Amino acid sequence: MKFLNALKIILLGIVEGITEWLPISSTGHMKLINAIPFLQVKGVSDGFMEMFEYVIQLAAILAVVILFWRTIWPLKKEKSEDGVSKLVLQKDVLSFWGKIIVACVPALLALLPDMLFEKLCEKHALAEPLMISCTLILYGVAFIVLENFNKKRTPRITEISQLSYKYAFFIGCFQLLAAIPGTSRSGITIIGALLLGVDRTTASKFTFVLAIPTMVGASAYKLLKFFLDAGTMSGTEIAYLALGMAVAFTVSLFAIKFLMNFVKNHDFKVFGWYRIALGILVIGVIVIPALVV
Repeated sequence: MKFLNALKIILLGIVEGITEWLPISSTGHMKLINAIPFLQVKGVSDGFMEMFEYVIQLAAILAVVILFWRTIWPLKKEKSEDGVSKLVLQKDVLSFWGKIIVACVPALLALLPDMLFEKLCEKHALAEPLMISCTLILYGVAFIVLENFNKKRTPRITEISQLSYKYAFFIGCFQLLAAIPGTSRSGITIIGALLLGVDRTTASKFTFVLAIPTMVGASAYKLLKFFLDAGTMSGTEIAYLALGMAVAFTVSLFAIKFLMNFVKNHDFKVFGWYRIALGILVIGVIVIPALVV
């Protein structure tokens, strides 16, 4: 493992761990970093890096599982009247998972637009950075407008138990838009939840748990595609993947805790302004110079 490459992998792990949970688009950030020549990891295939961007998310998902274990694990030990401990199913947790499963259904439909955008980006070099910049700005504006609108409203749903299966499905439908690079899966589902009258804390919690099956499925798909195309992974590539996942997992633990505390007293406007600024920067540094040349 080359030292410089290891530093680049660590950087990618840090970026993934932060941006996967903040509504600013992890995939968009990863692709923008990989578009900078001196930050590209040398000695690995393009197929590996494409797979790396998705599979590294599994480590971030593990952080959610650990932090929300009591929320998502349906079995609980209880003592009966005679003092004997037994495992019981928690109906509220099973109901939570039922809503997550319902919200995942639309995500299956996202595979088609995802493949279409992938083909478009392969044919046109500027398609990807242009799309990323536009979606960063578009949903940045959406966050600011929505938060201004929400000042006049009181959230109707402040607990997961109050979230209906119909609303869970509608929130899941917003994931269809996440197929466009730069959108942010967490960001778009939070926007959907806020529009439906869910408060920020509940929207964030539902989005984080929804990421478990969604991203496990997406990562498994990319991993399978990589092995079908490449057939194998070198020892160096395995080491890079393990390093990136370890860093992403560690950073995710802090990023999730930060956001859950942040949304208790703040709105999402700051992330909206960040998206707009980054989108404009991408247009100025990557898109316009390429058009001029």
